[in-house]
Amino acid sequence: MIDVCCAIILKEERLLAVQRGPQSNHPWQWEFPGGKIHLDETPKDAIVREIEEELMVRIIPGRPLIPIEYTYPFAEIKLIPFLSRIESGEVALTEHVACKWLGLEDIWAVNWAEADRLLIETNLEILGNEMRKNQCQRGKNSRPA
Repeated sequence: MIDVCCAIILKEERLLAVQRGPQSNHPWQWEFPGGKIHLDETPKDAIVREIEEELMVRIIPGRPLIPIEYTYPFAEIKLIPFLSRIESGEVALTEHVACKWLGLEDIWAVNWAEADRLLIETNLEILGNEMRKNQCQRGKNSRPA
């Protein structure tokens, strides 16, 4: 089994999804950015490295979510998710062909890779709560004093 980490990057009440290209193991499917954990890394160190490589931003990984195991025809993976936020930089794709910020209402509007779909289903209540909490906090911060 391959340990893979992914970042569920939240910005206000939306999360970031990225789309794989035609030459990948998941052509044109959407996923959470991330990658394999090296032997000398913790999962949090790995996700920071992977996101810097894939999106050219520095993230702060926060709360880990419930990991899932999934068997693809080409690999068996354990997907370890972290709620994260961007600390610095602007998203620039280096390995993906597109990205979208999705709200809870349109989370199923893209064709997720199977493991990511299972990850969302497993953590949907937590994700919904975090996204709504961010929306409420944004509302409080935008009210006049």
